[in-house]
Amino acid sequence: MKISSGFRSIAVAAAIAAASVSFASTAHADSGTIRFAVYKAAFFVGGSGGEGTLTFHGRRYPISVGGVSGGLAFGVSKTYFQGTVRHIKRARDVTGVYGAAGGGGALGKGAQVIVMTNDKGARLELTGRQVGLQVNADLSGMSISLR
Repeated sequence: MKISSGFRSIAVAAAIAAASVSFASTAHADSGTIRFAVYKAAFFVGGSGGEGTLTFHGRRYPISVGGVSGGLAFGVSKTYFQGTVRHIKRARDVTGVYGAAGGGGALGKGAQVIVMTNDKGARLELTGRQVGLQVNADLSGMSISLR
């Protein structure tokens, strides 16, 4: 069965156009800086809340942070996070529910590193410093909204 050269040309052109659109949308994505503080309290089921700032294209946007966790958790803590948010086109792309994206760990006493993504593809790369006592072995998520 032979495929006509005209059909092949159209298929190749369509594939190149699709790849260009995909690359263009990725190429236009940008990054910003983010910093926030989160208070967390837990006795098996925990809750967290906080606030901070997203800086994107030279403008500062106030944000709110919240979350719920379950599992083996207890204690009270405050964690200061700072880092980069990548793959956003506008400030509101940072809003949404975040889940772990394959990384988290300790950087010494009270320090944390975490990478999370939301449903819009925004990727948070954060370092944090914890104050207080929080012991947990739980699955956590976090929600960020613009205020």
